[in-house]
Amino acid sequence: MFGLFSGFYYWWPKMFGKMLNERLGSWNFWLMFIGMNMTFGPMHILGLQGQPRRMYVWTEARAGEGFFNLGFWNLIASIGSFVLALGVLIFLVNVVQTTRKGKQAPLDPWDARTLEWITTSPPKEHNFDRIPTVHHLDEFFHRKYVEDEATHTMKAIATGEEIVRNEEANAESHIHLPSASYWPLLLAIGVGVLGLGVLYGVPVMVVGAVVVLLSSFGWVMEPSVAEDTDYDPPTGGTSKELASHG
Repeated sequence: MFGLFSGFYYWWPKMFGKMLNERLGSWNFWLMFIGMNMTFGPMHILGLQGQPRRMYVWTEARAGEGFFNLGFWNLIASIGSFVLALGVLIFLVNVVQTTRKGKQAPLDPWDARTLEWITTSPPKEHNFDRIPTVHHLDEFFHRKYVEDEATHTMKAIATGEEIVRNEEANAESHIHLPSASYWPLLLAIGVGVLGLGVLYGVPVMVVGAVVVLLSSFGWVMEPSVAEDTDYDPPTGGTSKELASHG
């Protein structure tokens, strides 16, 4: 759960170009941290006391006494679930506030290491202005820093903003986006039918499996990029499949 929310905060500026509010983010974290431990921590004690899952009625004789009372720890867990939900609500408030009046995010807010940050925030329709040539595992980081052989420390040679602007300045003149395809939609439908087959019987499952196999085959055999003539813009305009620079 915390990994999911940390991903939201880390990649939000990349996806939407705005920084989530740090103060609300702190409230979000601490409420969820406290709420999660209040919710799931008592369950360990309840399990050791022998309470099975989904047991919501018990006699006083089985409840235990004092520190090991089942009712007490179930109450703590219930309170914790509300605290956890309040933390999630704070995140949603943060999203709404950021969407309405959040500050613009810098291009490299975290001094990032990976290639997705070499694009604008949010990324353009075609992602990269030119296909990046990768020489290192952390390519973006190594474009910003080099090792000082005398001191064996990393020395900054460029900022993330400078690198992104350089990519824009040296963009490829034409970038072909993947061609439109209906195979992914058919494949998704087939997977859904396959799942229904688990519930309704083998014949339905067979139909789903056939659709999945044929859709997968069609998708694999389809050219990833159409012929250049297919991208010729109409008279007086440009097609959405062709991204032009310069």
